[in-house]
This record gives sequence, C-alpha cells and structure tokens, in this order.
Amino acid sequence: MIRNPLSVDTNAMKKQTILWIAAILICGTAAFASCTVNDASPLEKQPTIERIVERGKLQVGTTGDYRPLSYREADGDYWGFGIEMAGMIAKRIGVGIEFVQTSWPTLTADVLAGPQTFDLAIGGITITDARKETMLMSDGYLCNGKTILCRADEADRYQSLADIDKPEVRVMVNPGGLNEKFANEHLTHATIIVWQKNEEIPSRVAEGHADVMITEITEAPWYVQNDPRLAAPLIEKPFTNGQIGVLMRKGQDDLLALVNAVIAQMKADGTLRQLHEKYGLVYGY
Repeated sequence: MIRNPLSVDTNAMKKQTILWIAAILICGTAAFASCTVNDASPLEKQPTIERIVERGKLQVGTTGDYRPLSYREADGDYWGFGIEMAGMIAKRIGVGIEFVQTSWPTLTADVLAGPQTFDLAIGGITITDARKETMLMSDGYLCNGKTILCRADEADRYQSLADIDKPEVRVMVNPGGLNEKFANEHLTHATIIVWQKNEEIPSRVAEGHADVMITEITEAPWYVQNDPRLAAPLIEKPFTNGQIGVLMRKGQDDLLALVNAVIAQMKADGTLRQLHEKYGLVYGY
C-alpha cells in the first residue's frame, strides 16, 4: 500500500531532478539511461516538471474505485497497480505525492479544468483516439479489454455477447466511462442498470441485484480471486483489446516524456512484470 513517497525538496535534489529531465528531452526516451546531463540545459524546456519540483509534490488524479489498479480505503489510503506506478513517477521526479479524487463521469473535465486540478491521472484509463484528440496519453503499461463478471453458478450461461444481449439479462455498469459506452453500443436488448459506485457492482451481481457486470480483464481477476460467488467466464476471450496509460492535459510534453521514460525503464528492468505478478494480471509486453 502506498501512502506518500518521501518528499525531497532540497535545492540540490531539485537541480539534479531538473537536469535529469533535460537529459530525457535531449537524448530521447529509449536512451535516457545512458545520456550525460548538461548543466547548461535550459530550464524553460521543462516547465511542468519545474512547477512540480517547486511545489514539492506530484498531484495525481485517480478514481479510487477500481481494484486492483486504484482503490481508496475508508481511512483515505490508496493502493493498487496504478498507485504504485504513480509513486514511481513521483520518486523519479524527486518529490512527494498527493492523490486527488476524480470520477469516471468527470475525468475529462477534471483533466482539462482551469485552474489545473492535478498533474496527471492514473488508474484503469484506457488509451483511446478520442482521448488523444484533446489530451495527452502515455505509452501503455497494462493490457486491457472488456469482459464480464457474473455469478459462478451461472458461468455456463454466458459464453458470448449474444448470450448477454437478452431482455431478461440485467447488466450493471458504472456511469460515465467506457464500460457504460460499450454496454449501450453492444447490448441493445439487455436491461442496462447504471450503478454509481463501480466498486459496489461485483457484490451487487453476487447478491442477485444484477446478472452481469461489464468490466475489464484488469479488474475481473481480483474479484474472482476474492469472492467465490463470482466468475469471469470470458476473461480469455475479451470483447476488445487495448492498453491502459497515464492521462494528462496537452502542453505537458516534458512530463509525458518523463512518464514514458519511467514506463520504458520498468519494462526493461522487469519492474513492470513484477507488478503484473503482484496483482495477478496478464503480462503482455
């Protein structure tokens, strides 16, 4: 579980961090580890990073309702795959971290808000062309795809979209995100139920308030492992294929370069695979 990575705000660390970022921008993401830092690198080339370093913390927007990628406990602590990713990004910059609550319906508005709500958003955010038209998205760090959760004793009942798309099947989704969009586009005969709190939907299905949850292959395994009443019969055959990345507003190219460099290093040194194994997720890189 991540609380707040150690905040480093000495002048020496600030200078070292800013110069390291300059090396990324000059040398490129793929070769950042072998570049030499030039003390004459102009500070104005790293406006976002400079602001974060001066503030002393990275502000991260996250929904906190998406196990095992981003979840907020009752005491305020966040944990999950995406939360650990955010911690590594903050550590690379050399600052602490502050999590800012967002939601799926308001995610885009929060990213684009002025004054700025947070520096980046993380935790179950699928890379899409629509998002990239108005915002920046990092390289992918987690494979994703639409699938379902249902009651374990009805797993044989649902073997295709056609099996789900029937009037008697109650499909529950959270509002404002791609799960609701997918259900509305592909399940035109099923009964769609919108439930406000994503983290409550699996238990609602298990208790019989709905029959199926539209979810992701990143989320379904956690619930199957932690609730024997549930099954994910189509997890090996997802309806869609995509990747999850880090979302931020345009104009933050220096921050995007740093995030992509962190992802590239995690892929190269095995850290990303270790995170996949820790949270029981399929490693696809």
